[in-house]
Amino acid sequence: MEATAEPMLYRKLLLWEESWESGEEEEEIAEPLVLGPWKPQDSSGKKVGARPGAWAQLVAALLLLAVGFSLAVWQLHTRAGATETSGSGAPPPSGHSHRPGVYHHGAIISPAAPCSDLGRELLVAGGNVVDAGVGAALCLAVVHPHATGLGAMFWGLFHNSSSGNSTALTSGPAQTLAPGLGLPSALPTLRLLHTRFGRLPWPRLLVGPTTLAQEGFLVDTPLARALAAQGTEGLCPLLCHTDGTPLGPGARATNPKLAAVLRRAALAPTPDFAEDALLSLLARDLGLERPSAEPMPTLEPALQLTSAQGILFTTPSPSAGPELLALLEAALQSRGLSPAPCPPPLHANETPVSSVLATVDSSGSVLLLIASLNSSFGSGRLSPSTGVLLSNLVDKSAVSTWACPLILRGSPDGTEDDVLGLVASGTPAVARVTIQALLSHLAGSQTQAQHQHQHQHQNQQGPTEASSVCGQGTLLRVAAHAEHAHVSSVPSGCCPFQGF
Repeated sequence: MEATAEPMLYRKLLLWEESWESGEEEEEIAEPLVLGPWKPQDSSGKKVGARPGAWAQLVAALLLLAVGFSLAVWQLHTRAGATETSGSGAPPPSGHSHRPGVYHHGAIISPAAPCSDLGRELLVAGGNVVDAGVGAALCLAVVHPHATGLGAMFWGLFHNSSSGNSTALTSGPAQTLAPGLGLPSALPTLRLLHTRFGRLPWPRLLVGPTTLAQEGFLVDTPLARALAAQGTEGLCPLLCHTDGTPLGPGARATNPKLAAVLRRAALAPTPDFAEDALLSLLARDLGLERPSAEPMPTLEPALQLTSAQGILFTTPSPSAGPELLALLEAALQSRGLSPAPCPPPLHANETPVSSVLATVDSSGSVLLLIASLNSSFGSGRLSPSTGVLLSNLVDKSAVSTWACPLILRGSPDGTEDDVLGLVASGTPAVARVTIQALLSHLAGSQTQAQHQHQHQHQNQQGPTEASSVCGQGTLLRVAAHAEHAHVSSVPSGCCPFQGF
C-alpha cells in the first residue's frame, strides 16, 4: 500500500550554510568516499587490529551498512515503480490505475519536455510547487529564447494550500534599459518568489538550467518554427549554423555566456548582487552608463471574487486580472454556468508571445507562471557578454494582455475543497478565453456532481476538462481533486507534463 504523503509546508527553510557559496562544499564532495589503508589503534596508540572484539564490531558495522544500502535500493526501486510519466498507464502499487496526467503527489506542465522533466526532478528531490515552477521557468529561459528568458517580465499566481492564501507575483512596471530595450527583471522576480515560498536551496534550482546552457540542448519544434519565421538577424551564432542558416529541429544549441550568468546568480549572496552584475555587462555591451532604473518585483495578495462556485483569485494591475474578474462577474450574473459563444478572434498588429507553465500538488497548492519578451525573440538584440536576449517591453507597453492566470478554490457541489488553475497564452483574448474555459469546467462539474451517485468512479478520474479554447492560443489546466494532482492542456499534447 502506498504511503500517504504528508502535507507540504510552504515556508523558507535554511538548508544550507553560507560556507557553501565559497566553494567549501565542492572541496568536501571531492574527497574520496572509499576508505584508504589504515591501522586501527586504541587511545593509547597501540595497534588493535588483532583484537577479536574489534573485528567483530567492524564486521557488524559493515553488515548494518549493507542492510541499510539494500533498504535504500529497495525504496528507490519501489518509488520508481510507482512513478507515472506522461502517457503512462501502468497501475501503481496501490492497485488502481490513472489516466495520463493524474498523479498521487505532484505534477508540472510546460511547453518544453526538458523543463517539465526538471520540474519533476525538483519535486522528487523534496521541493514544492514553487521550487519546481521556478526551476522550470529558468530552464525555459534557456531552451525557449523566442518566448522567455532572463530579459523577460514575469507574472505569477501562487495558491498555498497550507494557509489557504493566494499571492500574486509581478515584475513591476515595464522599464526602459535603452531605446526599444526593456529592463531585464527575471532573476530578481523569480528569486523573490523562491525566497518567500521555496523549500530547496536557490543554487539547486539553477543546476539544471546552467547545465543545459553550458552543455547544450536540442532545438524543439516551437523554437525551430519561431526561428524559421523570424530569421537569424541578431541571433547568430547562438541559434545559427556556421553558414548563417537557422537551427532546425533536433540541432544542438549552446549558450555558455548565459551559463556563466546563471552560475553567478546561483552563488550571489543577494538578488541585487546578481542583477547588478548582469546590468553592468549589458551596459558595457550597449555602450551605456550603469542604468539608474532597477527592477521592482512585488508579491502582494491576489485579487479575489467570491461566487457560489468558490473563491476566484487572479493577479492585480499591471495585468489583465482586474478585467478578467469584471468580465467573469458579469458572465456569472447574466448566464450562470452556461459558457458564452467563443469570442471572435481579435485582430491585433502582433499576437503577444509568451511562455506559460503550471505546477500542482495533491494537497491543492498551485503555481501559475507567465513570462513574455513581448515580441518573438523580444527586441532581437542579443547581448554577447551575457547570452541574454533583451525584450522590447518598455515604458507604457500594453503588458496587461499577457497576464491572466486564474485559480478557483472550491467546488460546485460543496463536498470538497478542490483547486483549479488555468493559464492561457498565444492570443490577445486571453481573459475571454480563460472565462470560456472556466465556465465550461463549472458546467461540466455541476453535471458530474448531479450524476455522481450513478457513476462513483468519475470522482477518481478527476474534474471535467475544457474541450477547447475556442481555437485561440494554448490553455494549461491543473487541479487538485480527490487527493490527486491533475494536469492537462488544450490543445491536447501541446505541452509535455510530468509528475510522481
